[in-house]
Amino acid sequence: MPIDKKILKISDEELVLQIAESNNSDLFEIIYDRYANLVYHKCLSFVKSKSEAQDLAHDIFVKLFVSLKTFNGNSKFSTWLYSITYNYCTNYVTRDKQSKNIQRDADFEMLVDTIDDDILDEDILSMNANKLNVALDKIDAKEKMILLMKYQDELSIKEIMKVLSLGESAVKMRIQRAKFSLIEAYRN
Repeated sequence: MPIDKKILKISDEELVLQIAESNNSDLFEIIYDRYANLVYHKCLSFVKSKSEAQDLAHDIFVKLFVSLKTFNGNSKFSTWLYSITYNYCTNYVTRDKQSKNIQRDADFEMLVDTIDDDILDEDILSMNANKLNVALDKIDAKEKMILLMKYQDELSIKEIMKVLSLGESAVKMRIQRAKFSLIEAYRN
């Protein structure tokens, strides 16, 4: 069935409402066309294999189609999709790569609290790109995710709070921990 050109110009949120009401796969193709490349590249940043990233992106869009009715409009559709993508990729990497589960005690918590954020940023910015990618693959998937959000995707603390459904102090603490882990992995 041909799609009316007016439909192509409506917002993501309006389009999602129409898809949720009608289950129209032709309308879903518009959402797919708008976001397929973004989702694929996010997946690729987690797995490094093009075919694996394509499989993950496909799975995410299947999950998206099934769960469109749960979109409540409390955030932008793109933020909601971003959250689904990151969570799916993080779960996949954690499950399939048997990520290291690093135990941190209270001393580590205090150490992270006392580290100057600017010093960590300087350390990260001075890293060799190839060695940085190796270090990113060595840290916990959730730590990698939050660093990619902050530095690659340039999300603000408030945007990360929405994606992860966390408070501001929790987001800041997780970023600090992730920076610390990345620097340690990079040095080793």
